[in-house]
Amino acid sequence: MATGCVESGRTVHPDAVQAVPECPVEPDPSIDTTARIAWQAIPNGDLVVKDLQMLETCMPNAEISWSKFDSGGDVVQAFGAGSVDIGLVGSSPAVRAVSPPLDIDLRIVWLQDVIGAAESLIVRDDSITSIDGLEGKKVAVPFGSTAHYSLLSALREAGIDDTVELINLSPDKMLAAWQRGEIDAAWVWDPTLSELQSTGSVILTSADTAQNGYPTFDMSAATTGFVDQNPEFMAMWTTVQDAAARRLADGEDAAIESVSVQLGLAPDVVRKQTEGLEYLDAREQAAPDYFGGALGEVLEDTSGFLVDAGETDGAAPPETYLQMPYPDAIEEVAAR
Repeated sequence: MATGCVESGRTVHPDAVQAVPECPVEPDPSIDTTARIAWQAIPNGDLVVKDLQMLETCMPNAEISWSKFDSGGDVVQAFGAGSVDIGLVGSSPAVRAVSPPLDIDLRIVWLQDVIGAAESLIVRDDSITSIDGLEGKKVAVPFGSTAHYSLLSALREAGIDDTVELINLSPDKMLAAWQRGEIDAAWVWDPTLSELQSTGSVILTSADTAQNGYPTFDMSAATTGFVDQNPEFMAMWTTVQDAAARRLADGEDAAIESVSVQLGLAPDVVRKQTEGLEYLDAREQAAPDYFGGALGEVLEDTSGFLVDAGETDGAAPPETYLQMPYPDAIEEVAAR
């Protein structure tokens, strides 16, 4: 069973400057949607929106609740249980959600970030300088994650996917396995990535696999029923996400401060983490590479990876994945 805690207001941080609730456009009191939002501790626009109470300020008569989850897999379980309406998932968990046996009816409504160096392959032996050196080695990765997708893509490109032993480990268990010498490498994200870097070396990143045609994303998904019933909410939600993405893309100090408060980390640590992610605004997301067409194809390709990895009971029909992106609100915001 997935677990989450319902929150409201701002996380307490001793060094934080008090945030002032704000709305980047004229508030709309006519929107009275009840929205249950799942968030994760990942440095993206969701945390800026949450910290500055943008949704609550822009839609003062809506009922907004935020629940924190530890992984995209937990958020998928919450979608399956009907306990959240909209939430953050990685591209791989999102595809797994709509595939057999889960068959959850979801739409992708926003790309929170394109994953780059924030997810990377790190090795213990500094004599290994390329992925070819992993032949016969043990590599840890959370199965079914975006990191798993990037790792398998890289191994297949190198032609060594049948020679590497993959170990399914959650990030919180990797450090101990690394210290005991039970694994030779890991593809993971912060804070585990930074912890491993003290004794290891990064040899490949998700930015590299994206350039080779295998991009991964942190994305917001919503149930199809919620999207269909609340178009005005979705337009305002997208408006505030667009504003937050622009601020993070610009490296705005106030946006970094908001993320640091929500993560409980120092701003300089957060700024370093954001450098490994790419934040796209609505106009960029409306382009052909994303909601303008290609995103559905990327999701369909990911479904094949999940089948090969044994993470699903087979793929849904191709149109299931091609229809996952919901472009309406993004196109509306992009046209302004």
